[in-house]
Amino acid sequence: MGTIRSALTKFNKEDDAKALKNAMKGLGTDEDQISAILANRTNAQRQEIREQYKTAYGKDLIQDLKDDLSGNYEETILALMQTPIEYDVHSLNKAISGAGTDERVLIEILCTRSNAEITAIKGMYKKVYDRELEKDIIDDTSGHFKRLLVSMCTAKRDESDVVDEHKVVQDVKTLFEAGEDQWGTDESEFNRILATRSHAHLKAVFAGYEKAHKKNINDVIKSETSGDLCDGYLTIAKFSNDVIDYYVEGLYKSMKGLGTDDDRLIRIIVTRSEIDLDQIKKKFIQKYNNTVEKFVKGDCSGDYKNVLLAILKE
Repeated sequence: MGTIRSALTKFNKEDDAKALKNAMKGLGTDEDQISAILANRTNAQRQEIREQYKTAYGKDLIQDLKDDLSGNYEETILALMQTPIEYDVHSLNKAISGAGTDERVLIEILCTRSNAEITAIKGMYKKVYDRELEKDIIDDTSGHFKRLLVSMCTAKRDESDVVDEHKVVQDVKTLFEAGEDQWGTDESEFNRILATRSHAHLKAVFAGYEKAHKKNINDVIKSETSGDLCDGYLTIAKFSNDVIDYYVEGLYKSMKGLGTDDDRLIRIIVTRSEIDLDQIKKKFIQKYNNTVEKFVKGDCSGDYKNVLLAILKE
């Protein structure tokens, strides 16, 4: 369950649009008012506010927010205001554009989204940037990692919940022969299985592999591959095995140690806020004996910290 639910909010788009306009009026900005509204509305409600704002004032709400806000607080508010597909498209373009590529963002989005979501992302990417996402990925990546992302871009993963035990046994055998059972690694076989099989099927394969060969699939991937390819394979494996745990670990890694991976922190909290953020928070406590909120308080500050805590519903 998410922390933001429409049943929890009394919603009036006219009142919200007016309050947001007033929060950005004149000198200074009322960030508390902006956070109080946007962190307590669903994405669908925010889109209604966005439309009402344009109707009432003849201006684009997102552009006005961009003009008035800055830093990680701005990034969080814009993430809330965009539709999930818009936000993914924006994040992918940011990861690809300019000097260097943020491969982790490409992995995090393309290796976890559904076929329908990836299809919508490709369509919007083309519409907004007049470029093909797949071509941009090919231009920015290389080798087996490029092949994995191209496979993800096809949006052709089996999404059935039915697990064929015969196929599971075959895939366990294939992965063993492509990795541990030979000198070197046959990445094409790893790619074929990890990119095409359903998450339910992969979970059964990983359990079958550990039973047959006494080794966790994550350890197999780490010993057989490296770099971005390893990260991509691990993301698919972890996401297939336990979605909640995958995001719990992502939140922890975004805040542990020196520095904060703010983009990752914002992306996880915002994108899971209506899906399973409540479960993620509970599992975070079980796994790390601490709350997400306490981590956020230690790593973030000011309006940025406050809006994250508002989404988390501390």
